[in-house]
Amino acid sequence: MKIFGEKMPMLDISGTYTDKYELAMGQAFFLAGRKNQHAIFDYFFRKTPFNGGYAVFAGLMDFLTLLENFRFDKEDLDFLKTQGFHPDYLTYLENFRFAGTIYACREGELVFPTCPIMRIEGALIETQLIETLALNILNFQTLIATKASRMRLVAKDQILIDFGLRRAQGLGGYHASRAAIIGGFDATSNTRSARDYDLPASGTMAHSYVQCYENELEAFRSFAHTSQDDCVLLVDTYDTLKSGVPNAIAVAKEMEAKGKRLKGIRLDSGDLAYLAKQSRVLLDNAGLQYVKIAASNQLDEYVIRSLLEQKAPIDVFGVGTNLVTGRPDAAIDGVYKLAHADGRPVIKLSENVSKITLPEKKRVWRYLDSHGNFLGADAVGLDHERNISIMHHPFVPHQSFSIKGYESEPVLHLVMKKGQIVYSPPTLYQTAQYCRERLGMLPSEYKRFENPHIYKVGISTRLKALRDRLIAQYRN
Repeated sequence: MKIFGEKMPMLDISGTYTDKYELAMGQAFFLAGRKNQHAIFDYFFRKTPFNGGYAVFAGLMDFLTLLENFRFDKEDLDFLKTQGFHPDYLTYLENFRFAGTIYACREGELVFPTCPIMRIEGALIETQLIETLALNILNFQTLIATKASRMRLVAKDQILIDFGLRRAQGLGGYHASRAAIIGGFDATSNTRSARDYDLPASGTMAHSYVQCYENELEAFRSFAHTSQDDCVLLVDTYDTLKSGVPNAIAVAKEMEAKGKRLKGIRLDSGDLAYLAKQSRVLLDNAGLQYVKIAASNQLDEYVIRSLLEQKAPIDVFGVGTNLVTGRPDAAIDGVYKLAHADGRPVIKLSENVSKITLPEKKRVWRYLDSHGNFLGADAVGLDHERNISIMHHPFVPHQSFSIKGYESEPVLHLVMKKGQIVYSPPTLYQTAQYCRERLGMLPSEYKRFENPHIYKVGISTRLKALRDRLIAQYRN
């Protein structure tokens, strides 16, 4: 089944795919007669992953699709009954449907700490019950899309393939393949994700295939016979330069005699830069300039950058562990915080100033310079504000930045109304192209890996005054 341009996610996620405290709070709201009070939550993160200068928002369409179909089935209700939940509350959950409204960034958008990425409006109980689902889907895919985009930045036009399913944390590899495409990858080895998300599936062979034969040449011939139109040979089982590449050349010549072409060879160990250079010489001397060289084995953005700086003639990078686990961060600190409840703005205080939340219903504006590129400033203002001339540092007193006269664009857009998706999303590759375009608008200072510039996120004067008032009110 397809929803607009994408297929339904495979995972059967129902109402108990949540933390128990969400359900406990929901019951308390219900029994107190507060289930229909209006609430607004913001989704945002506090720290940019990988010590970088940006993050790539991903997971939106999966989240919305799951939310549109979010139900408590009989098995859920039977289980919750054993947990002691009130019968009247279980009757309510039996008919639960999310009917709220959501504004969000576009998938593939570049996002920054403190800025609301998504605004969820609706009845208090329904907006509370979906918190865990939102964080689970959006945090993970945003982390992986960001990691993938960093590799795309250094790989430039080389092919990037997700090889990570076998190293992923359980079923996380399913959504990681999707997020990797948004961040700039070209294909995945994960055939289930390829099936469900309409992605190119890519794969070669394992060392075990070569080991199953008496000799390497026999193994290559057998594999080429059954994979004539998509044959990539793994050449490092025994000796890359003395055995693997020469045997691959022999098979390539045999394929040429049959009107076929060897697609590529893969290097999976050793000094990849040196082996790639020597392999390229051997292939070219044999007249096999068309044969591509793929490399894998613990790659990440730093290794890829180093290989290309060494002018390693690698055409395809297969990235596994470091991509799908989001190494070294492993998680993004996305949070879901209440901003408005029962007709009044609310705030969460903390001894850690950076954890004090922004109250009330808000909009986000992104500012552009005279060339149409990102100025390096997003302003968060109250929903009714349109003309913000100065923005204030959200946590450091007496720091402000003038944005008067700069062109701006809204960051949040309506994506769900009354529990129904209200936009037709682009394909994943269109989303990836959008991400690439937005990265092209971000000055290079924010994209470098070492000491990137800090993108300014500020709050309007009116929002600052409201927050300061609430801080004083609750601290007194």
